[in-house]
Amino acid sequence: MSASRTSFYLDKRNAKVSGVCAGVADYFDIDVLWVRLGFVMTMFFLFPPIFFAYWIVAWTASPKPYSLYEETPDEREFWKKVRVAPQRTIRDTRSSFRETERRLRDIEAYVTSSNSRLANEIDQLR
Repeated sequence: MSASRTSFYLDKRNAKVSGVCAGVADYFDIDVLWVRLGFVMTMFFLFPPIFFAYWIVAWTASPKPYSLYEETPDEREFWKKVRVAPQRTIRDTRSSFRETERRLRDIEAYVTSSNSRLANEIDQLR
């Protein structure tokens, strides 16, 4: 079964305690140091709720599948964009395909046109 690349996972490879902060950092593509510092700072002000929320997430979330650790940087960047704004990613992909199709149509129209200079060049190649 394929792992969902848009889900939240505990990052056990970069974990200090249970991988919650590393998972949050991986999900939002933030440096894990900043997530850990933010967690420690909120622990000073909201100790009981944050402490219990951390352990509930650690208990309920699943660990990151090993297949997702082998992503290339381009794949990681693409899936980060999908997690943050899926509609924008779909729109950008469609726009890219439309632009590619338009360029292919222009090339096809140029090659199949009755361009005498192009026809002469092709005849010379034969």
